[in-house]
Amino acid sequence: MDKCFVRNSTGVLKKVLMCPPTYAKLQPINEVSRKWISKSCEINRDVCIKEQNELIQAYKVNGVEVVMMEPCSELTNEVFARDFGACIKEGYILGKFKEKIRWGETEAYENKLKELGVPCVAKCKKGYFEGGDFWFLDDKTLAIGTIARTTEEGIEDIRHQIGKYGYEIISVKAPEKYLHLDMCFNVVAEKLAIICKEIFEEKFIKTLEDKNFTLIDIDKEAILKHGCNVQAIGKDRVISFKNNKIVNGKLRAHGIDVIEVNLKEIFKQGGGAHCMTFPLVRE
Repeated sequence: MDKCFVRNSTGVLKKVLMCPPTYAKLQPINEVSRKWISKSCEINRDVCIKEQNELIQAYKVNGVEVVMMEPCSELTNEVFARDFGACIKEGYILGKFKEKIRWGETEAYENKLKELGVPCVAKCKKGYFEGGDFWFLDDKTLAIGTIARTTEEGIEDIRHQIGKYGYEIISVKAPEKYLHLDMCFNVVAEKLAIICKEIFEEKFIKTLEDKNFTLIDIDKEAILKHGCNVQAIGKDRVISFKNNKIVNGKLRAHGIDVIEVNLKEIFKQGGGAHCMTFPLVRE
């Protein structure tokens, strides 16, 4: 039987790929980082490394193997490992970055996946596609956001390449300021998702309801504070950050075991725990 990599967004997470924020630097490529740059702030790399180490420890304690990239000094946003592509059951999809500052990450991550023996089943060559916009709604339905970084042309290119595996892809629109789909929508357990309903078109909400999702609605003010950017690790467990009090409370009210870590400094670059984590194997 062929090896299965990732078949959904909520099964037991067994293995992930991450990259240290050794060379982290604020770049004016999203709403969050631009805000901090406008205040003449710089990012504290030592604090970022400490925060990521706490996240890594939370993964390891919960049975998740963490594979680390060797960071490159020219790739200041490489810590957000999620964005170079997406993993499906058959292998991985290599994306295409929109922002020039991130172009070099594609080759670095492609080489790492080759080293790890994960086959590339599709490459985005037309338009753009970034992994922060990618979600499984079920084993065969994929939702891909067209927000700031992924385009319809990129989605169509991927759809053409992986259609042979039986996947259906739906595109999901939201305002550009929210960057990626994982900033405003997150599947945290089977048929349970966090979402800011007011920013999405009704047809997406209807799709989720038709698929029997329970939706935990959040205010749009929480989006750029990374309220949705949590990481499901399976068996109704989610890794979140300690200051995410309202969302964490709502998750617990729905029976979710919330594992809290200290994340704050790394948010200045515009990403959170989900952005930092590329899933390699889910049971």
